[in-house]
Amino acid sequence: MTDKTAIQADMLYNRIQKRFRHLKKWAKRIETDAFRLYDRDIPEIPLLIDYYGQGVSGALYQRPYEKDEAEERRWLEAMTRAISAALDLSESRVFLKERKRQRGNDQYQKLKDAHITHQIHEGGLVFQVNLSDYLDTGLFLDRRKLRAVLRQAAGGKRVLNLFSYTCSFSVYAAAGGAAEIDSVDLSNTYLGWGKRNFELNRLESSIVSGYTKTGLFPYRLIAAEADCFLTQAIKDRRTWDIIILDPPSFSNSKKMSGALDIRRDYKRLISQSLGVLDKEGTLWFSVNAKHFYLNPSDFPDLHIENLQSLILDEDFKGKKIPSCYKIQKKIPCF
Repeated sequence: MTDKTAIQADMLYNRIQKRFRHLKKWAKRIETDAFRLYDRDIPEIPLLIDYYGQGVSGALYQRPYEKDEAEERRWLEAMTRAISAALDLSESRVFLKERKRQRGNDQYQKLKDAHITHQIHEGGLVFQVNLSDYLDTGLFLDRRKLRAVLRQAAGGKRVLNLFSYTCSFSVYAAAGGAAEIDSVDLSNTYLGWGKRNFELNRLESSIVSGYTKTGLFPYRLIAAEADCFLTQAIKDRRTWDIIILDPPSFSNSKKMSGALDIRRDYKRLISQSLGVLDKEGTLWFSVNAKHFYLNPSDFPDLHIENLQSLILDEDFKGKKIPSCYKIQKKIPCF
């Protein structure tokens, strides 16, 4: 280990210990054992580190310069040892991946098949996370407060969760007493993961292939492209009281009829979603694209409220969080 690497490892050790001491009492109070510990707090240590109770999932941001591959590997090993020591975790429970800038048609892919999974707790609920195989673990920590807001609003409501991923929003809605929930995603892997999350919380759900009006249970997991699902739902004049629209910034899945670029496609997705939103319903729109801003003047017939300050939690103060908007139709006064 070079002197520079040793100094940085010591800096990271101290920073992680300090952050953990600061956050662990807060985390216990809000009933979670998963939170963000570090996000490029020290510029020369460009890591993202999330704590998941019995393990750590993190990433190395792509450097603005070339670095020898062997040297980078040794550096990551040193940082892994520092994180392990600071949290009193085995090094085998610390997973650091590489987060590269996405360009053109690039898309994050599965990294390995180690299947290191762990159950974490949040708000009295349980979720399965995968620490080893993907850049993301299956639970977006920066949506924690938005999930809690949804649970408060979901009682007795019909909920549509588009781009549902592992269905954490849907589980929260079910815990809040939603009457019906349709969770739509193209990935059978993620829908199976979502069903597991329902099961962990003693909630029944059914996986349905393609568009459907009904299901075996009021909580339906639907394998479909969001565009196609919305098009058919508009034709059938279906409506929901609450719609969660939380799309990826970019996707070019082979199962899709075309690529999704949220900067280009957000107006269309919002318009389609409004076509199946009850006249007194609410659309929750969240997007993680850098520097994204939804201009209310683009939708003069809607009430649009920026929720970014509302969903900012203790572990993300001073950090980048998703753009988030509460959208409702304006009801004419006669």
